[in-house]
Amino acid sequence: MKNLLSSVILLSLIVICLTGFKSDKPTAETPRIQWLTIEQAYAKTKTEPRKILIDVYTDWCGWCKVMDRETFKNKAVIDYVNKKYYAVKFNAEQKQPIKLDDAKFEFIAEGGGGIHQLALALTNNQPSFPTTVFLDEKFQMIQPLPGYLKAKEYHQVITFIGDGYYKKEAFEIYKSKTYNNLYAVK
Repeated sequence: MKNLLSSVILLSLIVICLTGFKSDKPTAETPRIQWLTIEQAYAKTKTEPRKILIDVYTDWCGWCKVMDRETFKNKAVIDYVNKKYYAVKFNAEQKQPIKLDDAKFEFIAEGGGGIHQLALALTNNQPSFPTTVFLDEKFQMIQPLPGYLKAKEYHQVITFIGDGYYKKEAFEIYKSKTYNNLYAVK
């Protein structure tokens, strides 16, 4: 009888343990930004032109991690970026060379670290992390934007550039009037 009681208790504990913990795996696919490499984005612009958004980051950058965790997980940001841009994640300290047509960009070693030539080109030789770089459909620079942005601020910037308002009005006017009319309080 004692063995039976011990077995029942053990079995009960096993069942409770197996059913009591929530799986880390989401039940439905969690939406996320569809990140590409710079080479993939460059190739895609040849067949389906679209603006390019580049997140220039480093592994050691704390604010880069906050943007990944908060800004880039915001549903409005995810939906808009995936719809309007080719999104690129670019590690400014990656060591692999990058070739875009005839242009070749390589890692420049400095002391114990270094920086990639493409990171310097994208930040106008003023590297700061994170920096969001906007390129037009022909891979021409629109604007590098250094620093961390919260989701709402980021959404304002990506819609300003993504919908071409940067050609029509100042950002402050867009933010206070146009944005509020287009995207009623998000």
